[in-house]
Order: sequence, then C-alpha cells, then structure tokens
Amino acid sequence: MAVPKRKTSKSRRNKRRSHHRVSEVNILEDKKSGEYRLSHHIDLKSGYYNGKKILDL
Repeated sequence: MAVPKRKTSKSRRNKRRSHHRVSEVNILEDKKSGEYRLSHHIDLKSGYYNGKKILDL
C-alpha cells in the first residue's frame, strides 16, 4: 500500500490549493441608469445592451 514517507507541510499543502479560490463575479454599474448589472447582460430596468435598445419596457 502506498503511504507517504513524510508529512506534507502547510506551505506545500497551501501551494497546491492556491487555484481553489472562488472567482469574483464581474458586476459593473450601468452608465445610463446607474443600476448594477453583470457584464455582457441586458440591463433589465432600461432594456439597453451595448448602447442599443433591445427590450421594449
């Protein structure tokens, strides 16, 4: 049976886990309405996307 010969140090363990972090959500403030929205999404309050009216509200 394979058993580790030495205890894994905290430093080595944490280096391995350095990529396990939660990524940030890209939230930005809309220029026209001032509402917060996700990037590359339609602003549901005004119906604009990329400066063009998409939804009629």
